[in-house]
Amino acid sequence: MSIFHNISFYTSVNNLHTLPSPFGSEVAFAGRSNSGKSSAINTLTNRGKLAFVSKTPGRTQLINFFKLDGELFLVDLPGYGFAKVPLAIRQHWEFLLSEYLQTRTNLRGLVLIMDVRHPLKPLDIQMLDWFVPTGKPVHILLTKSDKLGRQKAKHVLDQVNEFLRVSYPQCSVQLFSSLSKQGIEDVTDVISHWLDLKKRPPV
Repeated sequence: MSIFHNISFYTSVNNLHTLPSPFGSEVAFAGRSNSGKSSAINTLTNRGKLAFVSKTPGRTQLINFFKLDGELFLVDLPGYGFAKVPLAIRQHWEFLLSEYLQTRTNLRGLVLIMDVRHPLKPLDIQMLDWFVPTGKPVHILLTKSDKLGRQKAKHVLDQVNEFLRVSYPQCSVQLFSSLSKQGIEDVTDVISHWLDLKKRPPV
């Protein structure tokens, strides 16, 4: 049975003052507004409409909390990097994201979503620079891997791995596809480890 089988929407917040109490454990998902983040969350949890998927990137403007069993949460952070969002909103998102990532005490790790065709863009590096100093782990999903041939996708994976090895050695990376379901077990294992789920008795 999936570790996410009991997941449900919990709350949405737009500022730090309304964040839930920092009890239990959280794993956050972040990524560019067109990286396939919402689709990855829906595929991972096997809940087609859990995270809102829009044809207009930049629509997710809130921090959305989804509750697992007990005090465990998956957290969907606002997508970043969409140029048509007004400057004031972009600045608010930037503050919200940076403060959440750098100060949230019960955040156990970050799943960072990147389109395999466009990895390691400047704003992705900015996210790493915000979060890596916390000492907490980062796992990168190179999404939409079905859009590339197997050899090309593997080549991109190897390039990203080498970059991380040199610059961000605490980060791990894998290929992922919401369409073909590639990589679901791998990222599930990572999140299970971060949340200590495998030490818990089955429900």
